[in-house]
Amino acid sequence: MRSPITSLPALPCFRAAAEFESFSKAANSLNLTHSAVSRAVRLLEDDLGIALFTRRNRSVFLTDAGHKLAQSVAHGLGHIEDTINSIRTEQTHASVTVSCEPTLMMRWLIPRLPTFRTQYPEADIRLVAGGGPVALGDGIDLAIRRDDFDLPKNYSKAMLFSELIGPVCRPDLQDRFFQNGLLRPDASLLHSRTRPSAWHAWASLSKTALGVHPETEFEHFYFSLQAAIAGLGVAIGPWHLVQDDLDAGILCAPAGFVQDGSSYVLLAPEGNAEQNVQSCFRDWLTVLVTNERRLSRTF
Repeated sequence: MRSPITSLPALPCFRAAAEFESFSKAANSLNLTHSAVSRAVRLLEDDLGIALFTRRNRSVFLTDAGHKLAQSVAHGLGHIEDTINSIRTEQTHASVTVSCEPTLMMRWLIPRLPTFRTQYPEADIRLVAGGGPVALGDGIDLAIRRDDFDLPKNYSKAMLFSELIGPVCRPDLQDRFFQNGLLRPDASLLHSRTRPSAWHAWASLSKTALGVHPETEFEHFYFSLQAAIAGLGVAIGPWHLVQDDLDAGILCAPAGFVQDGSSYVLLAPEGNAEQNVQSCFRDWLTVLVTNERRLSRTF
């Protein structure tokens, strides 16, 4: 029957002292005091009932028993450290699948992913386009969604940003479509089937009378934005989806932006606080949207 060893916490101090054959150097390497290392070694010696060091004139030398134990401790603790590093590496290399609404993924998330890759080069983020209700755990780990449907109560919900919408067009065509920040009657309005009420929502929120305008409808929202970039007319652009184009001078927003009452949220399994690539992505996303939220407050 094995006797319990109560001084196991002293082993790291003993390993360092054995490696350097110096309590002072061991203390420096562990960021401890000389007396702390000395006490830890003495505790281990008392527990074993044998001297592990011979002490001579402020110098210490391993005894035969000390040499034997030092080899075993170095091997054991080294194996433990290797296992811990292996576990950490496996967690970092683990993949996470994120479902994101297509336009937001294409125009906002993907352009920002290089910063995540820089911070977490070993992490594997896999993106899946999707909108509306989502089942997490069925091949999907996290989801970014607009909260325009009933969100599941068993998911944690992290607020990302409020939706800000406004008319956008090419800067060189601004005078053709706008006058003093107001739409000209002959400005062509670009619609999409996925957000058919976008123009009417903006008009109501901004208290703007739309009147009768030429109209063109596209199958998807990002097609209408691309049409605006091509100069075909004016599209309703959410600020987060067009901010890069605004910064680059590709699009302009003569009438500014207004909140439409909806928000984007990050959905995750409830209670999943494990430190892995999912938590890394959530932390990175939180910092990202916090910084961009400061910019959106100018509207």
